[in-house]
Amino acid sequence: MLPPSLEIAVYGLIVTPMLQLADKHGMLAELLAHGPLPSTDVAARIDADPDTVDRILLVLASAGLLHRDSAGAFAVDPAVAPYLDAAHPGYIGGFVKHMVDALEQLPRLERYLALGKRTVDADLPAPYDHFYQDDLSTAEFMSAMWSLSYDVSRELAELAALDGSKVLVDVGGASGPFSVAALEQNPRLRAIVFDLPNIRPHLESTRDKYGLTDRLEFAGGDFFADELPEGDVVAFGYVMSNWPDAECKQLLHKAFRACQPGGRVLVMERLFDDDRNGPLSTAVMNLTMQVETRGVHRTAAELVALLEDAGFTGCAVHRSGRDKHLVVGHRPAA
Repeated sequence: MLPPSLEIAVYGLIVTPMLQLADKHGMLAELLAHGPLPSTDVAARIDADPDTVDRILLVLASAGLLHRDSAGAFAVDPAVAPYLDAAHPGYIGGFVKHMVDALEQLPRLERYLALGKRTVDADLPAPYDHFYQDDLSTAEFMSAMWSLSYDVSRELAELAALDGSKVLVDVGGASGPFSVAALEQNPRLRAIVFDLPNIRPHLESTRDKYGLTDRLEFAGGDFFADELPEGDVVAFGYVMSNWPDAECKQLLHKAFRACQPGGRVLVMERLFDDDRNGPLSTAVMNLTMQVETRGVHRTAAELVALLEDAGFTGCAVHRSGRDKHLVVGHRPAA
């Protein structure tokens, strides 16, 4: 028997795509709604091959995501059920698909080892040209960002204590997961999502879905080429991790100019532990950032240093109960 850590490393390569398939084809939805069910019943409900369904569900049960009773019926483990339920705010199906799609790009790492990223990627499109290459790719990326961000954003918005704030500028805010969470908690707050112009319909769809027509706006632009809208809170969620230090400094200096005196900047990111020995989720995403973007994940101290370089003071770190945390900097009142 392999040590548990090695078993996960060897066989987890198969578990994640099977989780995505079970979600995509409705197996998990059937188990959540009607389980426990034998695999034959699941196959009949989704009109799929019974043998293949059984083999997929056995993998997920062996990985601890499902339970299989003495009669052979499967049920979703209660601990993971909210994250696999498309109707729950914590649903991560979009993010799981994004991670499975990222596997296709990982073979480039071997070429990076020999030649370095700059050389290997010289003729490739810019990272976000890939994510936004067509309507389908854009929609899938928005779905991934929403499922990655919305649930934890509710906790981060609470940690940010926005009750006295007036205008939140959500830089690179995509379809608005953090803005929506902040607006839901603070009825007097107004939010502006600043992102590339092709994101507008996705933000407007979110605005209409959540009934935020009068409080959630979209401003289109390129945050490297354009100045940011002004507000008393400027937020970056999963933006700093997409870029090297030089670009992050450029963005934070723009944030300082856009932030009203006495206002704050919020940086929301996965963080490495101070000794950079984990957590695993941050280390994995740090690797995928090399393939998908030009970015890197940092420690809290490294983010604070970037904020202070831009002129922010009184920086503080607020850790959530999840894998995304909040680093706050203040623009001096005078």
